[in-house]
Amino acid sequence: MKLLIFGAPGVGKGIFGSKLKARFGLEKIATGDIFREEIKAGTELGKKVQDYLAKGLLVPDEIVIDVVKKRVQNKDNFLLDGFPRTVAQAKALDKLTKIDAIIKINSFDEILIEKISARRICSNPKCDGNYNIADIHKVINGIRFDLPPLLPKKDMICDKCGSKLIQRPDDNPETIKERLQIYKEQSEPVLEYYKKKKVPFIEIWSNKEPELVFEELVQKMKEAGVVK
Repeated sequence: MKLLIFGAPGVGKGIFGSKLKARFGLEKIATGDIFREEIKAGTELGKKVQDYLAKGLLVPDEIVIDVVKKRVQNKDNFLLDGFPRTVAQAKALDKLTKIDAIIKINSFDEILIEKISARRICSNPKCDGNYNIADIHKVINGIRFDLPPLLPKKDMICDKCGSKLIQRPDDNPETIKERLQIYKEQSEPVLEYYKKKKVPFIEIWSNKEPELVFEELVQKMKEAGVVK
């Protein structure tokens, strides 16, 4: 099973990706996580991408494609998170493998800005712990959002590995708005690209507790024949 998980920054791709990994034994390949690990390790790749990430800009296609190519070749059971973000990347991926389905997670900018600003992640680059201190309850365009905080058992300590929780340096309102604008301008065409190729789409709103959204997602995946 080869899946893409798609959606605007902060929509919950990391959380749902981790749940899909655990439920179906998928290898989760998240380009953002890979780049942050490289930055922390001070590698040549990390130095190349650091300025782009700090400014909320997309890393150049040739760099991202090379990284993904090394991860997906000869593999048939993975979930890609954060790639492809441009049509050029999607075309490059087509040359490497065939995607079985796209998972599209929906939300609104207003919600995403509030959520991302409150996001806290595990400082351990080998851990995928994700938390959020925002408590959101509102209705937008007829869709009700009930998003309670996702807090660790111990204040600012990861439940999974015991490491300290941190806020990503790019999780501030101005950079978030920039990232959302970049998403609209450069990444949304990727969805149209895959729709024209008739790749199956599974769409869901991230408007309630992740556990509830995830079970709804799994049910839609079953209905689409992606999983049994």
